[in-house]
Amino acid sequence: MGTPGLPSPLYPVGDERFERHGVRLLLKRDDLIHPSVPGNKWRKLVPNLAEAAGRTVLTFGGAYSNHLRATAAAGRLLGLPTVGVVRGDELAGLPLNPSLARCAADGMRLCFVSRAAYRRRNDPAALSGLLEEAGAGPGDGVLDPFVVPEGGSNEAAVRGCAELGGELREAAAGVDVAAVACGTGGTLAGLAAGLGPRQRALGVPVLRGGFLGRDTEALQRSTFGGRRGDWWLDDRFHHGGYARVPPELEAFAADFEDRHGLPVERLYVAKMLHALVTLVGEGAFARGSAVAAVVTGRPEPS
Repeated sequence: MGTPGLPSPLYPVGDERFERHGVRLLLKRDDLIHPSVPGNKWRKLVPNLAEAAGRTVLTFGGAYSNHLRATAAAGRLLGLPTVGVVRGDELAGLPLNPSLARCAADGMRLCFVSRAAYRRRNDPAALSGLLEEAGAGPGDGVLDPFVVPEGGSNEAAVRGCAELGGELREAAAGVDVAAVACGTGGTLAGLAAGLGPRQRALGVPVLRGGFLGRDTEALQRSTFGGRRGDWWLDDRFHHGGYARVPPELEAFAADFEDRHGLPVERLYVAKMLHALVTLVGEGAFARGSAVAAVVTGRPEPS
């Protein structure tokens, strides 16, 4: 896949909203790791695709899934065939949106399934039936696929993301809190495990539901045998749920871009940055502390 930019850059930015509370803001630019597989997707996918060992990689996502796009790109770069099971069979007869068109251009075979069938994707007993409905089973030439879960969060991914925590643990800037946007909890699970004993990790869920605490703990138990690191979640900043970007969030992201020249990805990164600005105003971070915002992705080209 080419040489990744690891460790990713970490640098301070001057922002008076933090400075007036005596807090330093740092940006951890994981979006610069690789041009086609940026951010936490590199850290999560590379360990998984190494285990695939030439098999067809099969994974899951919605119509605008960053994970599907990253898997398709990684498969193209590694020469691995990829299959994306897409939620929503009503999409099958429609033109591909830009996100799915990018997947197809990278060689991913897209299979659309009903939402009811998609909900059974994590049931091993139902997987073969789901693949048959998706047109991605043995009768369709897909033998013994290597299955990567939705969002890419599994034990291999968590171990990969622990390296992110390790980079921040060793950072000369002296990070006290590391914040990351969360979809499935895998990045937070690894980040928190890799941090040092006096560092904390903040997860900002981008979906409604309040389930990420349970899921993050489960990922840490399966990977490390128990909860690791000092971490917490703040569920207030999903802005209505996944892929919801109301006008106030759009305005916030555009303002942050103007202030700092950082292209702000809206579905994840904007919500995490908005959480940090709100929290520092609430006095959530001790005066003299340094907060690292993990930039996990960048906006898609228009």
